[in-house]
Amino acid sequence: MKLKFLIVLALLIGAVVLVTACGGIGGTAGGQTIKIISSTPLTGGDSADGISMANSAKLAVEAHGPKSGNYTLVIETWDDASAARGAWDPDVETSNANKAVADQSVLAYLGTYNSGAAKLSIPILNQAGPMVMVSGANTYAGLTKKLPGLTDADEPEKYYPTGVRNYARVVAPDDVQGAVGARWAKERGVKTVYILDDQQLYGKGIADVYEKTAKDLGIQVLGHEGADTKATDYSALATKIVNLNPDAVYYGAVASSHPGLIWKALRSAGYKGQLSGPDGMLSDNFLKEAGPDAEGTFLTFAGLPVDKLDEVSPAGKAWHEAYVKKFGQEPGVYGAYGYEAALVVLKAIDNCVAKNTVTRKCVRDEVFNTKDFTGILGTTWSFDANGDTTVATMTKNVVENGKFKYLGLAQ
Repeated sequence: MKLKFLIVLALLIGAVVLVTACGGIGGTAGGQTIKIISSTPLTGGDSADGISMANSAKLAVEAHGPKSGNYTLVIETWDDASAARGAWDPDVETSNANKAVADQSVLAYLGTYNSGAAKLSIPILNQAGPMVMVSGANTYAGLTKKLPGLTDADEPEKYYPTGVRNYARVVAPDDVQGAVGARWAKERGVKTVYILDDQQLYGKGIADVYEKTAKDLGIQVLGHEGADTKATDYSALATKIVNLNPDAVYYGAVASSHPGLIWKALRSAGYKGQLSGPDGMLSDNFLKEAGPDAEGTFLTFAGLPVDKLDEVSPAGKAWHEAYVKKFGQEPGVYGAYGYEAALVVLKAIDNCVAKNTVTRKCVRDEVFNTKDFTGILGTTWSFDANGDTTVATMTKNVVENGKFKYLGLAQ
């Protein structure tokens, strides 16, 4: 009896040691569980892209298979938007990050869509392991690097209280895209421009880069102001812009910041010039809100749109077909990048499981060690020390016949 007791005791101690070594992952009937959280807007004005990212993450886990070694993989897709705001909500995103941290089986966080949301989540996750966060959409430069005059003096350090980077993204930052937008305007013959931004981290950040580059190129900036995104009547703003008669209007914004309503107001006021913006507007929700007034809008995108991805990447085309088959609709432009982000995290988890070091720290380390990665983007890429991708693909797009049309690569 004493021998049996000692054997049972030894087994119990071994089980406790295993759970502790694995970062406190709880056991389930089918074995231990590893959770991945996706946090994007599933409701509101940016839901088209948020849903595409969440669905793509689920599709990546499904394609991977339910197991990593003896661990069961689970992905949970959380909404970071609220009905009250009609877009991402700081309180909801903060709650999501805290909830993820509190669940010891969560080893990675996918998202966010909005850069302002990432600003809140990164430091929360940073103090928990740190837990890695990989985004397929955030482009505000200050999340990863310092740009004098364009980012806050204490960025990006303030997002990493432990001093260890835990945030990475698979899309190029705004300092690249904002400059591309201004150079493209120059190519189109723009000599004067009026700039708007939605006063969010992403929108203002990219508009500021656009403004600086435009001035460097000799384009006259007739004004730059933050738009009231809670308004429904933009007639006064439109009249002011029409009276200045700029060659182009540029709006640094996401779809939930009502570029469609502003476009309607401008056209109604008689504006005949060029309308342009960044990839935050490359959304079906923008097309629905703007209606016919979206026609001719020039939009940059930090990546390849879905139809072009089909042409250059067999893996990308396979993802596209699988997405439509499973969800019965076309993905948004950020769907592919949500999928790529999930692939990076899944590979990191598999590596940690293979090393029998299933912890948040290990997953973070493996993500940041991503080198020469080949996913579905049609190119091989790596993360740099800041967590930025080495891919800097930028494209030019226009709204034609109510749809986004790819025009080519941008320089």
